[in-house]
Amino acid sequence: MTGMLQKFKNAVRSRSIHVAYVDTGSCNGCDIEVLACLSPRYDLEQYGIYVHNNPREADVLLVIGCVTPQWEDKLPAIWEKIPEPKVAIAIGNCPVSGCVFNREGSYVNPPASKYIPIAANVPGCPPRPTEIIRAVLSLAPTVFKDYEEKKP
Repeated sequence: MTGMLQKFKNAVRSRSIHVAYVDTGSCNGCDIEVLACLSPRYDLEQYGIYVHNNPREADVLLVIGCVTPQWEDKLPAIWEKIPEPKVAIAIGNCPVSGCVFNREGSYVNPPASKYIPIAANVPGCPPRPTEIIRAVLSLAPTVFKDYEEKKP
């Protein structure tokens, strides 16, 4: 009986995903696409995804930008504030490779996976809102599998 109840709780919890995002130095193209996810056309909340400014309320961290020196210590600090279970998703080419900003003499230090564990990458410059939503939804069952057993 508890196994069935736990499966039901996990299913319900995976329909309530709280997302925070951080821009670590981008051209704002990916910001615009993330904000487009909130528009009536894509309507994130219909999928049970809610955006928060406070990382302490988040399950998923969306990382945007190519990690400038100012963010090298702040990004892990933000990651530590997110309660377990948690995942991070790199949005766009910048947190993966630095994209056009990663040149000799530039002040970027990608990838974001050097600073925090990244569970998924959404490539593109910028990626489409549907790809961002798909990445968040695809990670939800993994994040909330046995949610209460993982909780400290």
